[in-house]
Amino acid sequence: MNTKKRPVGKCFFCEKEMTKTPLNKHLAVHLAQKTREEMPGKSFLLKVEPSPKWGSSFYFLYLWADGEAAIGDIDNYLRSIWLECCGHMSSFTNAEKRNQMRGNMFDTMDAYEMLEQGNIAEYEKMMEGANGEIPKSRLLKLALKKDMKIDYKYDFGSTTELLITVSETYEIRADKAIVLLSRNEPPEEWCQECGKEPAIQICTVCIDMDEGIYCKACAMKHAETCGEFADYAAMSIVNSPRCGVCGYEGGKIDKERDGVFVKK
Repeated sequence: MNTKKRPVGKCFFCEKEMTKTPLNKHLAVHLAQKTREEMPGKSFLLKVEPSPKWGSSFYFLYLWADGEAAIGDIDNYLRSIWLECCGHMSSFTNAEKRNQMRGNMFDTMDAYEMLEQGNIAEYEKMMEGANGEIPKSRLLKLALKKDMKIDYKYDFGSTTELLITVSETYEIRADKAIVLLSRNEPPEEWCQECGKEPAIQICTVCIDMDEGIYCKACAMKHAETCGEFADYAAMSIVNSPRCGVCGYEGGKIDKERDGVFVKK
């Protein structure tokens, strides 16, 4: 789904609301001020958004990540706020480190054998060398650097692809492993049937450019004519790039912004 309005988010430091690009600079100022107050260490300002393959997207997160946290902590956080539905596999890839061995069939077969035998460490080492995959056990202070871009994939069937950008690095510890600094407000989606009320449900069978997104009243009417919608194809609209995919019905973090927008 796409909304015609530009995405905005609230700074969780001062509660000012602004669009995505100004937010990046605004949050950096807040974190720079904290360098005079907090414990010395390492931390990172991360911008998370859908992969550019999706074209222009409404969704974004700004995270403050502690250097002592691991790549796997980012994975768990993204699952909890945006992605988790059925326990799918995921991966982090440093695109700059990919090499020509990525598609080598024999390397791939060896990697699967390592997984089956439980040789996780050897598997991670092979995949990092073959296609730039970053082990989830790697500490952020050893894995990240300023301006680094990481491709993230969740679910290798109905895949959700994200781009993680390391916007800034700081010589301080974060308040905890992963801190949410800002998130886009719920997209302003209107019922495609009546056009008068906020949409709350998707019909995954009928979804296209002209129909498939309904308010409560129109969803009830749609269920009378679409058996699939009544049986299994109805899904709630949630504030996530995985909205309408697989069995995703919403996250566990920042529930206040996880649903639909409220008409004023």
